[in-house]
Amino acid sequence: MQILHIDCSPRQDGQSRRISAEIVARICTLIPEATIVKRDISALSPPDASYAALLARPADASDEGTEGSTELSDILIHEVEAASVMVLGAPVHNFTVPAALKSWLDHVVRLNRTFALGANGKQGLVADRPVLIGVAAGGFILGEEAQQPDFFTPYLRAVLGCIGLFNVHFIPVQGTAFHDSKACQSALDQALLALDPVLLTTISPIGTGTSSGPDARARMAHLSRSHI
Repeated sequence: MQILHIDCSPRQDGQSRRISAEIVARICTLIPEATIVKRDISALSPPDASYAALLARPADASDEGTEGSTELSDILIHEVEAASVMVLGAPVHNFTVPAALKSWLDHVVRLNRTFALGANGKQGLVADRPVLIGVAAGGFILGEEAQQPDFFTPYLRAVLGCIGLFNVHFIPVQGTAFHDSKACQSALDQALLALDPVLLTTISPIGTGTSSGPDARARMAHLSRSHI
């Protein structure tokens, strides 16, 4: 089993990085034989002009310059295709995803590579797999305490669904701008406890041997107690 672990926060000590790291640790507790591919996209540049031309006219992409501009896109797409599970850590910036994550999506969501156009619109070409998104929000965008519109989660569901990824789960820690480190840790612990049933039903079946069943639940319960 392979985990693709993506972080996009420009802050190396950002809350979303802590959330994603804890999610990966929980998956590895559940499935010890899992391997991890780490991708930090915080400094990822937007696609260049040649790549933008490819997106606009994919059938005309035959010159060497355009082919060269797809090299990074090919690498990032292959990482997604090779992963059994994706874990993404992302802060909420100005109502939606950070610019670096938007750049990653622009590289990965590619006509005739990860999605096709058909009579009924866009059709994803990537096989579905679990996607766990750790969200750090300075304010509140979800639940009864929401103070602003939520453009973050519906956008990611739509754009990931466009390429075939529908098994998407959000693990939010909100109000980080108003909490001290102790309160943020408490909010993270509660979010992880709520995540445990999702991992047991979504991730555990991917494992083999002793990675699932009662042993997996026992390891998860031990990890949960260590966070209380």
